[in-house]
Amino acid sequence: MTAATTTTAADRIDERTIVIRVRGDVTAASEQPLMAAYAQAGEKTRAIVLDFTGLDYMNSGGIGLLVTLLVRANRQKQKLLACGLNDHYKQIFELTRLDEAITIHDSEADALAALKA
Repeated sequence: MTAATTTTAADRIDERTIVIRVRGDVTAASEQPLMAAYAQAGEKTRAIVLDFTGLDYMNSGGIGLLVTLLVRANRQKQKLLACGLNDHYKQIFELTRLDEAITIHDSEADALAALKA
C-alpha cells in the first residue's frame, strides 16, 4: 500500500465556513487526511472551501475521494467550493463535471466573496 502524501489543514473562517487546505498528492491513499479535515467542519458548517493551491498531483482515486466528500457534504446540506486549481485540474473538473457541483474560484478570497454574495 502506498503511503499518503497528502497533508490538510482546516481553518475555520466563521461558524458556517471552513477552508480545507490540501497539499501534496490527492490519491486513494489520501482518504484519511481529507476525511479527517472534513470531520472538523461539524454540523453547523454550511460551506467548505477546498484550497488546492498546494496540490502537486491528483489521479482518478483522488477524484473519487472528492465525489465521496461531495456526497457527504450534500447529505449535510453543505456547499463545496474549490480554489487554487491550475488550468489542468480545472479542465479535469470540467471533464468529470465536478465543476457543476463544486464551484471553482481563482482564489480563496474569491470563493469567500462568492459565499457572501
